[in-house]
Amino acid sequence: MSTQTKKPAVVLLSGGLDSATVLAMASDLGYDCHALSLDYGQRHRSELQAAENVARSMSATLKVIKLDLRAFGGSALTDDIDVPEEEGEGIPVTYVPARNTIMLSLALAWAEVLGSGDIFIGVNAVDYSGYPDCRPEFINAYEEMANLATKAGVVGKRLEIHTPLIDISKAEIIQQGTALGVDYALTVSCYQASEDGEACGVCDSCRIRAAGFEAAGIIDPTRYKST
Repeated sequence: MSTQTKKPAVVLLSGGLDSATVLAMASDLGYDCHALSLDYGQRHRSELQAAENVARSMSATLKVIKLDLRAFGGSALTDDIDVPEEEGEGIPVTYVPARNTIMLSLALAWAEVLGSGDIFIGVNAVDYSGYPDCRPEFINAYEEMANLATKAGVVGKRLEIHTPLIDISKAEIIQQGTALGVDYALTVSCYQASEDGEACGVCDSCRIRAAGFEAAGIIDPTRYKST
């Protein structure tokens, strides 16, 4: 099927493991994938290069929007706050205030321009850091708002936010992505990765990723910083 006859979809692509898997899933479902990344001033900027590499590997269009959330700060990813290297309780300081709300809003705008009723996002409520904007309740509420807020929704062209990873484990995500041919060596998940994408191996995201590969029984291709 040519891209001219495929349904367009916007896929939020951070450059990490989950979003790369979602992009592969959307492509496998036959969508013409338009990947969207947000340059929000994140300290792990190598994930933006990773997003470009992942999009290219799957022949997806990529749009990068710059919106510097360092103006607000309040997160270890956008402010002068240390990234935790030990497990803690509650919502961690790596939570970026309103990030998924902002990213979904940008995706919503692009989807409406593309004439698309489908947005894909790699949120997960099983193996994750406890972020409030990764929960099903948030996604359901946002989808309802989106269909009230847009011209497309008002005229009956209902938007759907697809969250194919929301209730599966990291190991299952990796297994499904591997089956779809995702090259996880291209992805960057670390919250304090080096400029060339080497992972620290100790932050929350690194721990969850490593445990996922171990549980999946698949070799972890992550490049770690030399110690």
